[in-house]
Amino acid sequence: MTKELAKGYEPHDVEKRWYAEWEAKGYFRASAPSDKKPYSIVIPPPNVTGALHMGHALNNTLQDILCRWKRMQGYNVLWMPGTDHAGIATQNVVERQLSVEGKDRHDLGREDFIERVWKWKAESGGQIIGQLKRLGASCDWERERFTMDEGLSRAVRTVFVKLFEDGLIYRDNRLINWCPRCHTALSDIEVEHEDKKGHLWHIRYPVVGQPGRFVTVATTRPETMLGDTAVAVHPEDERYSDLVGHKVLLPLLNREIPVVADDYVDREFGTGVVKITPAHDFNDFEVGLRHALDKINVLDESGIINAAGHQYEGLDRFVARSRIVAELEAAGLLEKIDDHAMSVGGCYRCKTVVEPYLSLQWYVKVAPLAERALAAVKEGKTRILPKQWENTYYDWMENIRDWCISRQIWWGHRIPAWFCDHCDGVTVSMEIPTKCSKCGSDEIRQETDVLDTWFSSALWPFSTMGWPEQTSELKTFYPTSCLVTGFDILFFWVARMMMMGLHFMDEVPFRDVYIHALVRDAQGQKMSKSKGNVIDPLTTIDQYGTDAFRFTLAAFAAQGRDIKLAEERIAGYRNFCNKVWNAARFTLMNLEGFDPEKLSLDKMELCQGEKWILHRLNETIRTVDETLTGYRYNESAMALYQFTWSEFCDWYLELSKQDLYNGTPERKQTVQYVLWYTLEKLLRLLHPFMPFITEEIWQALPATVRAPFAAPDGAEQATPLQTIMLAEYPEYCEHLSFPDAAAEMERVMAVIGGIRNIRGEMEVPPSKQIAVILSCGSEESLRLMKHNEGSMIALARLSDLAIGQGIEKPEDASIQVAGDVRIYVPLRGLVDVAAEEERLLKEIGKIEKEIEMFSKKLESPAFVDRAPAGIVDKERQKLADVTGKKLVLEESLDKIRKLK
Repeated sequence: MTKELAKGYEPHDVEKRWYAEWEAKGYFRASAPSDKKPYSIVIPPPNVTGALHMGHALNNTLQDILCRWKRMQGYNVLWMPGTDHAGIATQNVVERQLSVEGKDRHDLGREDFIERVWKWKAESGGQIIGQLKRLGASCDWERERFTMDEGLSRAVRTVFVKLFEDGLIYRDNRLINWCPRCHTALSDIEVEHEDKKGHLWHIRYPVVGQPGRFVTVATTRPETMLGDTAVAVHPEDERYSDLVGHKVLLPLLNREIPVVADDYVDREFGTGVVKITPAHDFNDFEVGLRHALDKINVLDESGIINAAGHQYEGLDRFVARSRIVAELEAAGLLEKIDDHAMSVGGCYRCKTVVEPYLSLQWYVKVAPLAERALAAVKEGKTRILPKQWENTYYDWMENIRDWCISRQIWWGHRIPAWFCDHCDGVTVSMEIPTKCSKCGSDEIRQETDVLDTWFSSALWPFSTMGWPEQTSELKTFYPTSCLVTGFDILFFWVARMMMMGLHFMDEVPFRDVYIHALVRDAQGQKMSKSKGNVIDPLTTIDQYGTDAFRFTLAAFAAQGRDIKLAEERIAGYRNFCNKVWNAARFTLMNLEGFDPEKLSLDKMELCQGEKWILHRLNETIRTVDETLTGYRYNESAMALYQFTWSEFCDWYLELSKQDLYNGTPERKQTVQYVLWYTLEKLLRLLHPFMPFITEEIWQALPATVRAPFAAPDGAEQATPLQTIMLAEYPEYCEHLSFPDAAAEMERVMAVIGGIRNIRGEMEVPPSKQIAVILSCGSEESLRLMKHNEGSMIALARLSDLAIGQGIEKPEDASIQVAGDVRIYVPLRGLVDVAAEEERLLKEIGKIEKEIEMFSKKLESPAFVDRAPAGIVDKERQKLADVTGKKLVLEESLDKIRKLK
C-alpha cells in the first residue's frame, strides 16, 4: 500500500520529527567492540561559547555526508562529538557578565570565578550542539566530550607530566604574543591581523667618537627604541663595514649600544641599518641570541612603560610614542616620517593591539616530536588532501619552533607544577604533592598559569576515546579514518595532533586529513560582521530547509577552491528538493496496487527507455562512489543533481507516462517497477547529502525486503527496515549495465531535443502539436527511429511523424541535425509570419539599445579604470550575453523571412 505525500514539501516539521526519531532509536550510536569494519571521525570541537557559522556548517555537513555514507555501506561508524573549553573566549564572556555587575574576576577570587564559569557553561554553553543537530549531524551524542571533563582532564595531566619527565617541557624567558588587556600570552592563531595606515619614523643614531656622523634607522614603533640594545647592518654592506664593532648613541636615553653585522638585515630596504630590540620583536630576539645582546623589557603587563624607560616611566605605550617622536624632532634626530601601510596584530577577543613581550613561560620542545609527524605524511601513513597542503605542512614542520603552552588566565587546565619557596625547585606531579620533590619542604605553591587551549585539543583523537585507559573504543576506532578541517588550523591543531598521537599512541591519529576551503560571499569576499555580508546558517535553514542548504554546500565544495555563496544558489537547490518531492509524488500516484515483493527485475522484458534509465542510474552510482572516496563532494553532488533533474525527472518520468496510462498490464507493471526501483535507489544515493527529505519519501514507498544492515547495538530495529539511514548504499551492478541500449536511447533523445529546439526558436507553444519529417542517414537510424516512434510523438507533441531515408528538405521547413538524422519541421501555417517578424524586430531593437549602453560604459576610461575589476568583468559578460542573444534572434528572423 502506497502512502500519499503532501502537495508541497514543508521541511521544518519533517526535520524535527525525523531527527528526534533517529536520535531516540540510537541510529547514530557506534559499537565497541564490533564485528563490523570501523569508520571513525572526531569532530573539530567548536568553542563552547560558539554559535553555528558558515565554517561550522560546511565542515560538519562534509563530515556528516561521510558518516552517513559509510554507515549505509555497513561500517561501524563513530562520529565523536564534543566542545572545546576555549580558555580566553569563555573567560571573557563571564568577565563581561561580571563587569555589568560592577565586578571583576579578582573580586571573586580564582575558585569562585571558575565555579561561575562552570555555572555559565551549564546554563548557556553548548548551544552549538543543538544547532549542529538542526544541521542533521549524526554524531554519537551519547559519547559527547568536553575538553575539561574529568576524563580529558586526566589525559591532559598525564601528557604534561610525561612530556616533562621526558625533558620535552621546560620554562624559559622568551618572546611571546602578549595581550595588555587580557594579561596573557596568545598563540599566533589568536592574533588577528588587520591592515592599517601607519607611519615609518626615520631616526638618527649618532656614531660614538665620530662627531656629525649618524646612522638612520626606520621603525613603526618608536617607543620600543627605549629597549634597543644594538643596531645591525649586513656583513657584506660596504657602506657600514667600518662601523661594525663600534658603538652608536641611543637617542634620548644616551645609552651606548654596539653595531653588529647580521645576515638578517636586508641591504635593499631603507638605509640598510636596523635597530635591534630583543625584548620587543621576534626577529630581533633571534638576532639578540646570536650576538649575546641584553634583553631590555620596557613595558609592563598592561602596556605601560616601566622603569627601564627612565623618564617615560608610567606612560601608556602610545602616549609614550607621541612624546618620544616630539622630543626626537626637537633634538633634530627625526629625519623624516613616511606614511606606511602595515599589518597590525590584535587580540582575537578584545581587539587590543598585541605586543611581542618578554615573559617567563612554559614550552614544549617540539623538534623531536615533529620528526615523526613529518615522516608519517612523507611515508603515506597519513594523507593530506588536497595534496597541495602537504607542502605547507612540510614547511611548518621543518621550520618548527618550540610551543609556548602557558596562558595567564584562570579558566583552563591548570598546569600541574608546584614551586618551592625554599629551594626554588619545581615539582610536576599527577597528584597534588604535599612537599617539594627536591628538598622535601612543604613551602610549595601551584603554578597559576593554565595550559593553552590547543594543548588539550592536540590530544582529542585519543583522549575522547578514554586514553590513558586502554578502552574498547581506542582498540576499535583508533587511528581514526578521516579528519575534516579548515586550512587555518593545519599547523595549530592538525600538526599537533599528529605529534601527540605518534608520541603517546605510537600511531598516527587519522589516515586522511581533508582540508576544505573557506565559505565567502557571492563576490568572493571573506564574510565579516563589519562588512555586513554574513550569511547566517540558521536563518538560511529556516528559510530554505536544511537539505537545500546542505546540498548547496556540497555542490560548491570543490577541492582547493573557496565557495562563493549567494542566497539565490541556496534557493536554486530548494527548487531541487521540490523537484525530488514532485517526482516522488508522481511515482507514488502511479503505484496504486503495486507490490515490489512479487516482482523481479531479472525476469522483466525491458524496453530501451528502461534500460537507459537503469544504465544511467548504475553509472551515477559508480560516479558517486568514486568521487566520495576521493573527497570530491561537488562532483558527487553534481552527478546526483544531473541524474535526478535532467535524466530521471525530465526524461524518464515523461517516457513512462505512455505505458502507465495506455500500456498493457505487463508493460505497466514493468514501468512501475523501474520507476519504484530507480526512485528508491536514488533516495539512498541522495540520503547522505539530503537526509530529511529522503527519509520522508522513502517511508512512503511500498515496502520490500530492503537488505538492512545490523542496527547499532541497543538501537531499535525491526524487519522490514525502519530507516533509510541503515539501508544499504547502492553499489554498481554489472548486470544493470546497458551501454548499447543507452547509446541508442540517447540518439532518440537527441532527435526529440532537436525538435524541441525548433519549437523554442520559432516560439511554437508547447501545447500545439506539429508535424515532423525525419530523414535518416542509415538503415540503423531508420530502424531505431521507427522503433521509438511512439515515444517521439508523445514527448515532442507531434501530430504527424514521417520517417524515411533520402528525404529532401521542404522549402518552408526549419532544420536541425542529430547525428545522421535530419529533422525537418514545416513552418508554413505553423507560425504567423508577419506577427513573428514584428516581434523579432522589436526584440532586436531592444537588445541593440542594451548593446549600445554596455559598449559606451566599457569604452569609458572613467568606468574601466576606477570600478573594481569584478564589476568591469560583469559588465563585459553582460555585453557578450546580449550580443549572443542578438545573433540568435537575427538567425530566427532570417528563417521567418524565408517563409514569405
